[in-house]
Amino acid sequence: MNADLKNTPAAAGPSSTDEFIKGLWRDNPVFVQVLGMCPTLAVSNTAENALAMGLATAFVLLMSNILVASLRKVIPKQVRIASYILIIATFVTITDYAIQAISVDLHKSLGAFISLIVVNCLILSRAEAFASKNTIGRSILDALGMGIGFVLALFCLGMVREILGNGTLFNFPVFPQSFQEWIVMILPAGGFFTLALWLLIFNIYKQKKEAA
Repeated sequence: MNADLKNTPAAAGPSSTDEFIKGLWRDNPVFVQVLGMCPTLAVSNTAENALAMGLATAFVLLMSNILVASLRKVIPKQVRIASYILIIATFVTITDYAIQAISVDLHKSLGAFISLIVVNCLILSRAEAFASKNTIGRSILDALGMGIGFVLALFCLGMVREILGNGTLFNFPVFPQSFQEWIVMILPAGGFFTLALWLLIFNIYKQKKEAA
């Protein structure tokens, strides 16, 4: 009975809003679902790289969700995964060329991880689990929530790693010259350490909020 009520038009309003909010907090793709760890750890050594990768992933997620939701009744079930990958790859190619046109240095910094957005489990999972079963409007809200949640998570990682590893934020100094940089923070080990720290903080706060 409850499941049927959730699918009725009367209940579409509140649940649609929840589709956006869940990606920011309850089902955050990095801090809760732990998805997309490859770019999360690899390109979050600076805030600029983290923000660029987050926005690129969010754009591909949004556009692929829109197209998958639009074609959900047209794409045969037998080839749906291949079709989703083709759709995602198309928007990744557009994103790749756009970043290269905006900044060659940024494109070099992100390297092959732009192309690897095609196999990002976050994007493919939202296409298969949500966009293929819901309307365009709900799919847009889902993509925006998950995309912004992914951007915020990457930025949190990149911000901490750049500040402690380089003493800068977006290449602007935040500490006096006497500050000793933590070189480990911009190395792979620093990515794992920072992620573990944010996961700890996120879960402690979540538990306290639920207990309140």
